[in-house]
Amino acid sequence: MKAPKQIAIDDYDYPLPTERIAKFPLKNRDESKLLVYREGVFEESVFNHIVDYLNKDTLLVFNNTKVIHARLFFRKETGSQIEIFCLEPYQMAVSTAFEQRQRCTWMCFVGNNKKWKGTPLHRTIEVDGKEVTLSANRKEAVANAWIIDFEWNNSLMTFADVIEHFGVIPLPPYLNRSAEDSDKERYQTVYAEHEGSVAAPTAGLHFTQSVFDNLRNKGVDTEFVTLHVGAGTFKPVDSETIGGHEMHVEKIEISRSNVEHLLSHVGKPIIPVGTTSVRTLESLYWFGVKLQYNPLLEEMHILQWEPYELADKGDVPLEQSLQNVLAFMQRLGVDNLYGDTQLMIAPGYKYHVVSGIITNFHQPKSTLLLLVSALIGDVWKEGYNYALSHDFRFLSYGDSCLFVP
Repeated sequence: MKAPKQIAIDDYDYPLPTERIAKFPLKNRDESKLLVYREGVFEESVFNHIVDYLNKDTLLVFNNTKVIHARLFFRKETGSQIEIFCLEPYQMAVSTAFEQRQRCTWMCFVGNNKKWKGTPLHRTIEVDGKEVTLSANRKEAVANAWIIDFEWNNSLMTFADVIEHFGVIPLPPYLNRSAEDSDKERYQTVYAEHEGSVAAPTAGLHFTQSVFDNLRNKGVDTEFVTLHVGAGTFKPVDSETIGGHEMHVEKIEISRSNVEHLLSHVGKPIIPVGTTSVRTLESLYWFGVKLQYNPLLEEMHILQWEPYELADKGDVPLEQSLQNVLAFMQRLGVDNLYGDTQLMIAPGYKYHVVSGIITNFHQPKSTLLLLVSALIGDVWKEGYNYALSHDFRFLSYGDSCLFVP
């Protein structure tokens, strides 16, 4: 499988008028439009009818990550405002970091960094009738981010509590507006569970309990994995060809029961909800392939172009790959697999796990659009043109698609 490094990103551009970007969600999550592509035909529907387009033996796979209030604002005595954007814990597991009390260290972007001369920043607010002071101390720079030490003077509060009270939910930059109280609920899926993302897996924003009830009644199965979405998901492709683009690294958590459930559905439709779920499932497959050739691996890391190189060694069946992962977990005596992925899915990529996708409409010239095109081919242009001419709403708070090639 040849790595598609020569693909010109301009071939994945399309005109997106600003007014077509949904600035706010609809009142009811499941009343968004749904663009369905099946058997070579596009059809318009409503999201709460999605069950009508799924076979009863389908397995839907969701990303149950939870968006954190990642934006922290401090004001210096001079009046200058400094923004600290929490990206990921520094040398610590995500789940462990949120349980920390009184002190925690994170990798962060720093806005207005030139105005921060190095002395610690402080901010005090009232929480449950008591004053709490959060301090931030900037350490060394790593690439375009900074290591930041946070300290707070309330031993009863975890870091999860701290950012819940001090932080602001990070909306995508293309919404071009400040977060409102309503975004605390609406920029989370109803099944969000594990804190760690700085962006929502937005395909899941359309699901409601009513939709889940309809799926269960039809016999559509569900499974939940975890991929923490990083700020790099919004990183534009600035190079002429995608070979010059460095994919962001994202943290994955997969349980033994996840793998066993996937094994029971080999040969049946497996449809991920969102591009993050796609990358999680396909990365899991490639980790199993790596174990085929090196059974003594200790950790899961999937590099950007690695799968294209592994494919040249021969095709490993999905069932064998998943069995390899279970053997790995058995050998290490763990029930949860923690790893990371930098996988780039672009036209030319061969899918091994997924047979369709539920997703939103993506930005022009984005790696997310490349992922969709890898699944359905150039017909994505027809679908996007249809959506633009039929008043569909685009991007994070916009409408949805079900693509089954």
